[in-house]
Amino acid sequence: MFLEAQRSGKLPADNRIHWRGDSALDDGKEANVDLVGGYYDAGDNVKYGMPMAFTITTLAWSAIAYEKELKAAGEMGNVHSAIRWGTDYFLKCGKKRGIFYVEVGDPVEDHKCWVRPETMKTPRTVLQINETVPGTEIAAETSAAMAASSIVFRYVDPPYARRLLNKAKSDELLWAASWLYTATKDQKFRKFITEEAVSAVVDEFNWDLKYAGIQVLLSDTFLQSNDEALKIFKDHADSYICSVLPQSPYFKVPKTP
Repeated sequence: MFLEAQRSGKLPADNRIHWRGDSALDDGKEANVDLVGGYYDAGDNVKYGMPMAFTITTLAWSAIAYEKELKAAGEMGNVHSAIRWGTDYFLKCGKKRGIFYVEVGDPVEDHKCWVRPETMKTPRTVLQINETVPGTEIAAETSAAMAASSIVFRYVDPPYARRLLNKAKSDELLWAASWLYTATKDQKFRKFITEEAVSAVVDEFNWDLKYAGIQVLLSDTFLQSNDEALKIFKDHADSYICSVLPQSPYFKVPKTP
């Protein structure tokens, strides 16, 4: 429900957050494109593509990893709606060939005033990446989000899953390649992962540092396939887990009282 409170655009009839209303219905007008929808960021009214895509990737992962538990709790429908609220927006962002829209809203003006999105008056400027203004990281993050989400919708809505996967294939960096390989088992993604990408030992996982997520995801593939080329990711995943488990002798992450 936290994510539902962050929804931008025209809210559905079954909106569960009674104090939230429609907002930012002209997003994208500046660029003559429909960018209505998606999620606002951390307490502000800007729509940042990078953390939004990371949120959808990890939410899709939770739907895959905890499918049984979410169904038992009666929450899978809500999870699907939350994912689709993001992926529908990403498909809009990538509708124009060779262009991907990655941000809506003026961060400087927005951050001067904390205001409800329903009544905001700040500019809804649009930021894009394209062939001359590249943004590889955000393209790959969105690719990962759509690849992971395609797995979630594979048996629920196959045409939508195929649409997401086809769009996801436009970028292939490590995080994206890992999800694309998980979704497709295409050997070109395995080749990138094992021959071109570089892993690293880390002790955190967040929207701006994804090695641990990659390592845990590919560990599952390694354990299922016994593909020795992926073993390094399993080793690094073990290191990550050891660094964050409080009972581990290699625990590195302090907590405040």
